[in-house]
Amino acid sequence: MLVCNVVGARPNFMKIGPVVQEIARRGLPQILVHTGQHYDAEMSQVFFDELGLPAPDVYLGVGAGTHARQTSAVLVAFEDVCLRSRPDLVIVGGDVNSTLGAALAAAKLGIPLAHVEAGLRSFDRSMPEEINRVLTDHLCDLLFTTEASANDNLTREGIAPARVYFVGNCMVDSLMRHVQMARRRFPWNAFGVAPRGYALVTLHRPGNVDDPGVFEGLVQAINRVAALLPVVFPMHPRTDERFRQSGVRLAPAVHIDGPLPYLTFIGLLAEARCVLTDSGGVQEETTALGVPCLTLRRNTERPVTLQLGTNQLVGTDPERIYRSVERILAGGEQTGGHPPLWDGRAACRVADVVERWASGGKGEAVDRALLPAAGGRGS
Repeated sequence: MLVCNVVGARPNFMKIGPVVQEIARRGLPQILVHTGQHYDAEMSQVFFDELGLPAPDVYLGVGAGTHARQTSAVLVAFEDVCLRSRPDLVIVGGDVNSTLGAALAAAKLGIPLAHVEAGLRSFDRSMPEEINRVLTDHLCDLLFTTEASANDNLTREGIAPARVYFVGNCMVDSLMRHVQMARRRFPWNAFGVAPRGYALVTLHRPGNVDDPGVFEGLVQAINRVAALLPVVFPMHPRTDERFRQSGVRLAPAVHIDGPLPYLTFIGLLAEARCVLTDSGGVQEETTALGVPCLTLRRNTERPVTLQLGTNQLVGTDPERIYRSVERILAGGEQTGGHPPLWDGRAACRVADVVERWASGGKGEAVDRALLPAAGGRGS
């Protein structure tokens, strides 16, 4: 049996990385395909290096483009890989264009497909990621979920519970494996800030940076927060371009940088006083670390971070954002704990299912006794 793992953008690397490493530990044949959706060193190569991932066996080099062009480029290029390599199972992760493009190629060739981080829903079809998530899930044979809400979403959409496995969060596997190493690098020193003495900001979603009114309001909020405590702002290339186009300026107390290496970023994340973000993955990482998180969106596809974690939805109103930071600094942050199965062993559970599926033969039922609770809700 040959497993083909597909990555394309930096969020994929942390989700698929532990799966690649666990499958390798068990000696199952596999290949790693990098679509090249994120292609520069800061957004790609440094993550491979720091996560200890092997060099990709295949690099597709699809590069940037519109959603349609990028997805179609992955579809065409990955189809060629599948025809050459004939994998028995394709594993995709997350919700980027590479996820959907690879899933479509595998499904059209009749190759069994697995999705790591299945079932998450924001119920907002204006988000390209939501479209990618829904379509990918409905093509899959094996769906690996991170939280109970994802299982419920898939059930409502008519996906058979026998295909769904609640395994936990592979991104948390990466985080737990590397966070102490990241702290020992003291990344806050490079910005002249102290542990627990700064806010960390990430901002990249089109709805926040492409709309001039929303974008200017968020910059206003960040500048007001910077009057309360220093702000570290590693800037996504998309956001950097909007600043160049708009002429909007950040306050001197906002420390700006480009995309950061994985260890630098999670070291900063672990010791932030609070985090302001529109990233789904950062909502999960702050919950796992117990760091107060303000999500600059109206919705989240990760409700467990609101229910059990440290995350709060605050939207994009500058006054609400500022007041929320004030409450955190006054000791009024939301406390939380670890969601079920966010224990650093999600990739082991994924590999357990893959091994059992492989031993049963392609297309045969998996022995669900592997995960004890009914309906894919293992514990």
